[in-house]
Amino acid sequence: MKVKVKIWIEDEEKNLIFGGGKTEVLELIDKTGSISKAAQIVGMNYKKAWSHIKILQENIEDEMVQTNKGQGENSGSCLTPKAREVIQTYKILQDDIKKYADNRFQELFLKDNKEILNIKEKESV
Repeated sequence: MKVKVKIWIEDEEKNLIFGGGKTEVLELIDKTGSISKAAQIVGMNYKKAWSHIKILQENIEDEMVQTNKGQGENSGSCLTPKAREVIQTYKILQDDIKKYADNRFQELFLKDNKEILNIKEKESV
């Protein structure tokens, strides 16, 4: 048994600004150079992937994604250094919180080497 945590960043009005979904899309844009390819890999439509970027553009002062339209060599999308910094910092925060949650879960739910929350075994059909 293990504990799961999900971390996201909200503004004062509780609007989602940054989290795991945006991180995944941004990393795939960085890897593929394409919003469309990133969306395809994640399994979302292009409009949804673009909405992630639009939310970032509307809420974060620094540019996160640079997009060059067209078919040529210079076309496509790439991340700015600020986007890479935000992703790296978010992942550090996520990792720190996960480690804390794992340790705290063990402290609270494993007493005298015995779990205090016992899960029923499921009958096979």
